[in-house]
Amino acid sequence: MAEKNRTSVGIYGQQYTIIGTDPANHIRYVASLVDEKMREISSRNPGLDTSKVAVLTAINAVHDFIKLKEQYELLEKEYKLKD
Repeated sequence: MAEKNRTSVGIYGQQYTIIGTDPANHIRYVASLVDEKMREISSRNPGLDTSKVAVLTAINAVHDFIKLKEQYELLEKEYKLKD
C-alpha cells in the first residue's frame, strides 16, 4: 500500500491539508487550478458567496471531465476500428 502524504495548500483564501498518495507537487498543482477557477468565477460574479463559487467551480470541473471522457471514448472507438 502506498504511503500517504500530507500537503498544505491554499485555495480561495483558505488553508487545507490534503492527504493522499500523490506527490505534493501534483496536489499543489491541482489546488492552484481550483484556486484559479474559483477566482475566475468570482471575478465574473462578484456577488456570489464562497459556497456558490465552490459549487460552480465543481460543476465546471465535472463538465470538463465529462467532455474529456467523451472525447477519450470516441478516440478509443476510432482506434479500435483501425485495428
